[in-house]
Amino acid sequence: MKKNSNLKLQKSKAHSYRFTVGRFLQMAVALVFLVFTARFLYIGISKTVNGQNLSQRTKQLYKRNQVIKATRGTIYDRNGLTIAEESHLYTVYAILDKTSINYKNKPEYVVNKTKTAEKLAQVLPLSAEKIYQYLTPKKKVFQVQFGTGGSGLTLRQKKKIEAMKLPGIKFLETPSRLYPNGVFASHTVGLAQPIWNKKTNAQNLVGTMGIEAYFNKTLTGTDGYRISSVDASEYQLPNSNQVYKPAKNGNNLYLTLDSQLQSLLETRLSEVQKTYRPTSITATVEDMKTGKILAASQRPTFNPQTMKGLTKSYRDILVQDTYEPGSVFKMLSFPAVVNSGNYNPNEYFRSGSVNITGSTIHDWLTSGWGTIPFSQAFEHSSNTGFVKLEQKMGAKTWKKYLKKFRIGEKTGVSLPGEQPGMISFKTPLDQAITAFGQAVTVNVMQMMQAYSSLANNGQMVKPQLVNKITDSNGKTLKGYEIKKVGSKIYSNKTKKVVLANMKRVLNKQSGTGNAYKMGNADIAVKTGTAQIANPKGGGYLKGDSNYIFSVVGVYPGSNPRYCIYLTIKQPHLGGGATPEKILASIFKPMMSRIISMSKNDNSSTTVEVPNFKGMTYKQAATKANQVGLNIVKVGSGKRVTDQGIKTGERLESGDKIFVSTSGKVTCPDMRGWSINDLHEFSNLTDIKFSIKGTGTVASQDVAKGTEIKAGKKIKVKLKE
Repeated sequence: MKKNSNLKLQKSKAHSYRFTVGRFLQMAVALVFLVFTARFLYIGISKTVNGQNLSQRTKQLYKRNQVIKATRGTIYDRNGLTIAEESHLYTVYAILDKTSINYKNKPEYVVNKTKTAEKLAQVLPLSAEKIYQYLTPKKKVFQVQFGTGGSGLTLRQKKKIEAMKLPGIKFLETPSRLYPNGVFASHTVGLAQPIWNKKTNAQNLVGTMGIEAYFNKTLTGTDGYRISSVDASEYQLPNSNQVYKPAKNGNNLYLTLDSQLQSLLETRLSEVQKTYRPTSITATVEDMKTGKILAASQRPTFNPQTMKGLTKSYRDILVQDTYEPGSVFKMLSFPAVVNSGNYNPNEYFRSGSVNITGSTIHDWLTSGWGTIPFSQAFEHSSNTGFVKLEQKMGAKTWKKYLKKFRIGEKTGVSLPGEQPGMISFKTPLDQAITAFGQAVTVNVMQMMQAYSSLANNGQMVKPQLVNKITDSNGKTLKGYEIKKVGSKIYSNKTKKVVLANMKRVLNKQSGTGNAYKMGNADIAVKTGTAQIANPKGGGYLKGDSNYIFSVVGVYPGSNPRYCIYLTIKQPHLGGGATPEKILASIFKPMMSRIISMSKNDNSSTTVEVPNFKGMTYKQAATKANQVGLNIVKVGSGKRVTDQGIKTGERLESGDKIFVSTSGKVTCPDMRGWSINDLHEFSNLTDIKFSIKGTGTVASQDVAKGTEIKAGKKIKVKLKE
């Protein structure tokens, strides 16, 4: 009995325990249900979770925000020829991680490496074996790139690869700036480079030097956007609202530079730099009546397309460096003396040397020319004569003219970093030597501004680099205006005296500039030789080459319009070379081109590119000949499918225009081609070039007539 009683008691306890546990579980489930119900009610009413609005998050899930990139404005020369334009480049990469699956459960990684390598080799300048090596790295990685062979791809190459529909092959887009002319007013035009923007999480082109930097806001556009509703397959939903703001492309700049003059200038400077290895050269050509800079360059320089030389020549010598100009500064002191009534051409002085407060100043010909009239001081470039003229004028009057010429003040030219220079004028010695360009520092543009007074009867005009600004549709937003600087400095009568003296500088017997004489050409010049201050202190450098040699020339000499100003610092002389001969090798070809150009000012040297697409090659050749272009056929087809330069753009008369006719492409004879020609050919064919040197093509490593395919790299050497 007792045993049965205990058994019943145990069963009763077990039943009670199960009941208690069951009740507890019921309560727990009910509590959880109530919590979830309350939570669902709260979410249903408030539609928020952790402060996040679920309705908005759901909309965002099926909304796509697309940034529409704006295009940076193009920079043209004065005739509408392209100097700098935006160009997008691409880098191809491959995803190798097999966990990369899209929403359709399809692989987003490279599935067949052998096939992928063989396909990519048809476009990239890499062998299938090399690409396969990239696709099979020794360590496990998420993705790989293909070195330099997979970067810098054109849009045409990108589209060819995309058409292959290779799983796992993706692209990175990089905005880039195209400078088709290579070394071409590099410091003046400047540079725009891709810089990472934290706000947009993307790269944007930003001007870092030259006009690209000065007008960065003008050239930079404003990105647009598109917000649209999509389904799970990324297709836009029908009848859905779409928010769209178009991109506003940057404005375009039309510079005052003339491509023909600029190209010739670059060629001459490169030759002099290579032969005589000076520390620096500057060269500027200006329309003095308007202040428009027609050509400007320097050495050392760099190629903005390849960046070659940039690390050694980042400074714009034309405005960021100041120097003592030497005797070309007499182009300022002489009109000051004449205009102030202190010039008597028939009065005599003793040349050779003069003593100022215990310091002796010598003429460049230390023995002098004996006792000569002041009428010969300018053509002999006599420092002694100009010291005496400054003394006649008086320091107070001379200082007044220096102020009128705005020496020591910035010109405000459209280039960043301009330095104003300075004048040492405290002592009688300083005051005297400023008359021949020592104890005063200037920049090149200040000198161009001062010289402009010769073409405007004593009135200076500001140097200008921009003709006009247009929007992306070609509408002119801002036009060029001549900007007078200060008041009139000297009279027309004074101008005639200065020009007459400049012409005598060319005289073989008495002038310092006979090396610049060009037959009977109506030109006038002034030469200069300036000492270079010792950077370690203590006077000036010694030695035949330790000078800044210069020349300024104007045309026509009787009524100037054009001006050339050249400086060369510390050239390596030898073999009969003189500073005058070196500078004349730049001056004469440039002046000859200016004279020729001035005779044809009313006739345009540029032509508008027609639309050749759809024509037979024969028809296109006839049309090109009619407008003055030389057509070059690319491909073996009969009908034009593409052209290297867009319809409506402008080319110099006689330039090449490349047209594609599809079919087999064979390597042409590229000798004599310019860097522009190579770029145009590359755009049509996707052939890449490895370029060495400057000038035009002298040799190529692929023989004429050899079949070439997209992605092939041809090595070419250029020579001036």
